[in-house]
Amino acid sequence: MKNLRFWTAALLLAGTALLLHTRPGIDRNPPSEPLLQFPSVLAGWTGSDQPIDQETLDVLGAGDFLSRVYTQAGQAAPVDLFIGYFPTQRTGQTIHSPKHCLPGAGWVFESSNYVNLTDVNGTPHRVGEYTIANGEMRQFVIYWYQAHGRSVANEYMAKIYMAADAIRMNRTDGALIRVITPIAPGEQVLAARMRAEEFTARLAPLLPRFIPD
Repeated sequence: MKNLRFWTAALLLAGTALLLHTRPGIDRNPPSEPLLQFPSVLAGWTGSDQPIDQETLDVLGAGDFLSRVYTQAGQAAPVDLFIGYFPTQRTGQTIHSPKHCLPGAGWVFESSNYVNLTDVNGTPHRVGEYTIANGEMRQFVIYWYQAHGRSVANEYMAKIYMAADAIRMNRTDGALIRVITPIAPGEQVLAARMRAEEFTARLAPLLPRFIPD
């Protein structure tokens, strides 16, 4: 069964790549604000930009990126926000899944789940929630793919939607949003999850300014 899922996913990705390479055209991207202008103060959380080294930028490729750590008075644990927006994915430049990047950095997935997270405006977002560990360190992670007003938790479904939107809308732009918070020694996973979800619920309604619908 695992082999079937693997080859199905591989065929879907290969088909998507072939479609994007053979279908000519330049993406039609609505105007959006640069991620650098994303609010550094968010519902009591204050952000501090983190530099992204050149090696990481080379791996990410052409796009607009934000790496920022948010802290809140009275809240011991921070929240680490990463947003990567790619104006086009036609040239083989695609969004890298954290499921591939994190294990390479020594992190292992202890649990994973897809959930509907409702933001402060009442809008549901389909996201992935994960508990990861590296030695004695543990973190709670939320991430999803955002494009054209749609949130998708599964990377393969995100590729399928991208191929469909390339045909229907002449757009392949999209983004990855990742929220990470550490699980302190002795802290329950539920507490870290609530912290990450509360932050994400405040974050999500702001995204269309920077990731156009």
